[in-house]
Amino acid sequence: MTGFASEEYSQESLSVTCDIKTINHRFLDVSIRSHELPNDVDVFIRELVSKKIKRGSIDIRFNIVQPKNTSYEFNIKSLDNLLAIIDANKNFNSKDLSFGDVKDVPGIINTHNHSQISPAILKNVFKVALSKLITTKNNEGMKMQKIFESKIKKINKGNQLISKGSKTIIKRRNARLRSKINEHISNINEERLEQEISLLLLKHDVAEEQERISIHLNALNKELNLKNSRGKKIDFILQELFRETSTLSVKLDDPAHKSRALDMKLLVEEMREQAQNVE
Repeated sequence: MTGFASEEYSQESLSVTCDIKTINHRFLDVSIRSHELPNDVDVFIRELVSKKIKRGSIDIRFNIVQPKNTSYEFNIKSLDNLLAIIDANKNFNSKDLSFGDVKDVPGIINTHNHSQISPAILKNVFKVALSKLITTKNNEGMKMQKIFESKIKKINKGNQLISKGSKTIIKRRNARLRSKINEHISNINEERLEQEISLLLLKHDVAEEQERISIHLNALNKELNLKNSRGKKIDFILQELFRETSTLSVKLDDPAHKSRALDMKLLVEEMREQAQNVE
């Protein structure tokens, strides 16, 4: 589910800002953008995200501002090696070298930057930002549930209307087929006629599709009302529901019922798009 949250900590000349942005993704993908995070903080963040969020692309950015606290030290081993090489050359004398001559030689001086922000502060800032994000996502999830429930009711209503008129349509189709046949055939085998009509009627029978649509809608409602509903299962149910509504719209030839079936199919397609936001 798409979302954004931010948290900031500041004290004197120190400040930490954590921004979390999420977008739809089939799986969980965590990206942390900061070169100043200790390894244990990085591991802590990834483990906490995997516990709280099931799928989505998670972009985490830290902006850390602190005074420079840098220390330097000579790499004695590298310096001794450099001096030995110089002394081995008769044209040079290591005693004539000054600090300015060797300070820029790679590996002679080691620089260490020390962070003044403790890992505990970084972890706490992230936890607060993540908590804000989850609250936002939960609120969006509740809104989405209401949208799904509204669409489910509309699909159910369409399915019921189609079912209600199916018997009348079958009788009408039966009479129409008999009338057409009687126009062209004077001497007809009644048993053979019944078989052919039964096959034609069976071709347009949608009772099985309607039953499966009802089953899938009930399963979808049940999943949506779970405390921890699963986006992947919702995806699967909607995929099956889309297949049944597609078949239904193809089989129906009554204009009014066919229009209802197409509306049902469109509602399912809309839910499939929205379901990408569900974890």
